[in-house]
Amino acid sequence: MSAEATKIGAVAARLTLGNLQIEAAARHDWTGAQVEALFALPFNDLLFAAQWVHRQWFDPNSVQISSLLSIKTGACPEDCAYCPQSIRYETGVEREALMSVEAVSAAARAAKDAGATRFCLGAAYRGPKDEQLDRIGEMIGAVKALGLETCATLGLLKDGQAERLAAAGLDYYNHNLDSSREFYPKIISTRSYDDRLDTLAKVRAAGVKVCCGGILGMGETRADRVALLTELATMPEHPQSVPINKLIPIPGTPLENAAAVDGIEFVRTVAVARILLPRAHVRLSAGRTDFSDELQALCFAAGANSIFYGDKLLTAGNPGCDADQELFARLGLSREELELRPGA
Repeated sequence: MSAEATKIGAVAARLTLGNLQIEAAARHDWTGAQVEALFALPFNDLLFAAQWVHRQWFDPNSVQISSLLSIKTGACPEDCAYCPQSIRYETGVEREALMSVEAVSAAARAAKDAGATRFCLGAAYRGPKDEQLDRIGEMIGAVKALGLETCATLGLLKDGQAERLAAAGLDYYNHNLDSSREFYPKIISTRSYDDRLDTLAKVRAAGVKVCCGGILGMGETRADRVALLTELATMPEHPQSVPINKLIPIPGTPLENAAAVDGIEFVRTVAVARILLPRAHVRLSAGRTDFSDELQALCFAAGANSIFYGDKLLTAGNPGCDADQELFARLGLSREELELRPGA
């Protein structure tokens, strides 16, 4: 085992682990076999490689803080098997109409006061109507005026809609692939994998940064996780933000009895994502309420450097700010300042 020491931002650095050559620079030619080999590394070697890559681009003790608000809840026509907001399932989620700009602005101000630097707007749509984008554009402008980064997840986008969001000041658009192309039809039938890729292409073309990741614990195999990360790593431009979600099994959804993903496998997935997507923020997203502090610490060691702050994610629970602040203090972590982000 050998490593060439480099400074943050170097692009020629290389780490050798057995037959694997791991580079600090982003690359887009990963093969499924290479990604599978990363997953198969001894755990300590994998964490070492991920931490080494992480340190080339980021402060290893700094974590970006996002906050997520459901601006329109429930009554979604899609059949995503994990989602309690689908109109097809009886989950007890109450339907709520699109919020007012004033209410969103107040929530964003509270998130900023709590330490968030990015504010995400989530709406349960198959895709937004043009007239709905008028108010959402006002929301984006109001959040932007507070000095926060803006993100939105609104479903599939039609031609011209990504440009409208960009003009309103949107920084990021979230649209997850969820899993591999092969596993995808087992959890969703109302929109295709290519539909999702098409929306991501529209977002990139409009100059908006991409937030795209997946969900672990839906019954997928490691091969599916390999395929998902390979898809992300071979995109023409890597997502700038990569949420790694652990399924929250919601009663009433088809996945309510899904077996939990193994914690070590979750950490492995975070570490491989860090290696493949070296300049992305890798976010611990849904499911952190089930994680011990020790498991979260391993994820941070594996290169995760973003979380959602606040006790609610759309309709699901999330660790409270106090719990996260206590964990950060124990681990010696600090909140990332907006102006210090590399590659912003």
